[in-house]
Amino acid sequence: MTPLESSGVLTSEPPAPTTPRAARTRPRHRALIEWSAIIVVAVLVSFLMRAYAFQTFYIPSKSMLPTLRVGDRIVVNKLAVSLGTIHIGDIVVFKAPPKENCDPSMPVTDLVKRVIGTPGDVLTSIGNTIYVNGQALDETWTHTEPLGQPIGNVTVPANQYFMMGDNHDNSCDSRTWGTVPRSDIIGKAFVRIWPLSRIGFL
Repeated sequence: MTPLESSGVLTSEPPAPTTPRAARTRPRHRALIEWSAIIVVAVLVSFLMRAYAFQTFYIPSKSMLPTLRVGDRIVVNKLAVSLGTIHIGDIVVFKAPPKENCDPSMPVTDLVKRVIGTPGDVLTSIGNTIYVNGQALDETWTHTEPLGQPIGNVTVPANQYFMMGDNHDNSCDSRTWGTVPRSDIIGKAFVRIWPLSRIGFL
């Protein structure tokens, strides 16, 4: 028996130092601030991407059959318009022209069509053939015939584009409400993301 034990004094480990409550809550506050910052940045990036880079759109009509079906969802590349060029054959989304009133029961704010005429082009049609600057337009994309409403004889103004749906005979397009200014074009459709069975580039 040791002297301390014989004297009746019990020994134990010294008590662990206690952590102040403020010190314990500090890491929690830091984590909360970090996560809040991450969420704010994510929302901001998402907003900027939608406003300036990419946006999704829903297809409500049959005017672009067979390329796009009712219910399809597409992604539009806005930078391809703001920083790039627009060509014949591009599928674009644009603000509905003021004269667009093809179906008063279903008002729309945005439309999706294919570009078949660029600034300065002269367009006409004979039968089911579209002519651009005197040359038959080689429609390498899927589309339906007959042409339906003829084009007449149109010279596309500067900074304007002539739009037509791939479902030629069932499309309300530039043949009805005229050309579309570049400033009204939102972006180029480049990929279909829905339905899953039809995911692919356009």
